[in-house]
Amino acid sequence: MLQITDLHATVADKPILKGLSLTINPGEVHAIMGPNGAGKSTLGYTLGGRPGYEVTGGTVTFAGQDLLALEPHERAAAGLFLGFQYPVEIPGVSFLQFLRESLNAQRRARGETELSGGAFLQVAKLRAGLLKMDLDMLKRPVNVGFSGGEKKRAEMVQMGILDPKLAILDETDSGLDIDALRVVGEGINTVMRQPGKAVLLITHYQRLLDYVKPDFVHVLAGGRIVRTGGPDLALELEERGYEAVAA
Repeated sequence: MLQITDLHATVADKPILKGLSLTINPGEVHAIMGPNGAGKSTLGYTLGGRPGYEVTGGTVTFAGQDLLALEPHERAAAGLFLGFQYPVEIPGVSFLQFLRESLNAQRRARGETELSGGAFLQVAKLRAGLLKMDLDMLKRPVNVGFSGGEKKRAEMVQMGILDPKLAILDETDSGLDIDALRVVGEGINTVMRQPGKAVLLITHYQRLLDYVKPDFVHVLAGGRIVRTGGPDLALELEERGYEAVAA
C-alpha cells in the first residue's frame, strides 16, 4: 500500500529526513517512536503534502501512485488521512458542514455520487456514536471551545466519515486522559482494523499501543529508521529509553 524508499526531506533548508525507508501493507498497523527532533512529524507532514516540507530525494508510492506527484487534496481523495497533533480551530465554520463538504469533495474526485444532507447525517451520527461524541458538538464551529480530548475525538469522527485507506496519526494520544485514550483507541480499531486499510501511528509513548496493537514498531532517530521490531520493542523503549535501544 505504502512504499517509502530512501526518502530525504528538508524544512526551511534544514535536512530532517535522511534516507528513510518503510513498507506498509494492507491490514497492518505500524507505530513509529523516537525522541524529539527525530523527524516523526516531518514524516507525517511530508506524506500529507504540507507546504514547506520539501522532498530532496527518494520515492513514495501509495496505492500504486506516485504520492509525491499529487497535491494534498489529491492525496486525500486517493485515501490518505493525516491526523494532527494539534487540530486547528476554524471559527465560523460548522463542523458538520466542514465534514460534509470534505467527504463530498473526495467523492466527486473519485467519480462517486455526493451524499445528500440526510444521508450524510446518518453517517455522521453513526461515526460520532462510535467515539461516544454527541452529534450536537459537531454542530459547533470546527474545534472551537473543544477540550484537547474532544478535538482528538472529533478528528477520529472525521477519519471515520472520510473512511481512508491509510491513516497517518501524529501523536493522537497527546493530551488525552485515560478514558479518552481508550475511546480513541477503540475508534481507531473500529474504523481502520479492516481488510485493505492500514495505520501509521506516530507517538512518543507506549500507552496508546495498549489499545491499538501494532504489527510493527519502528524507532526513528536522526531522520531514518534505525530499528524495527514487534510490540515488545515499545515496551523496551519505555524501560530503557531511546538512546539505549537505538544504539
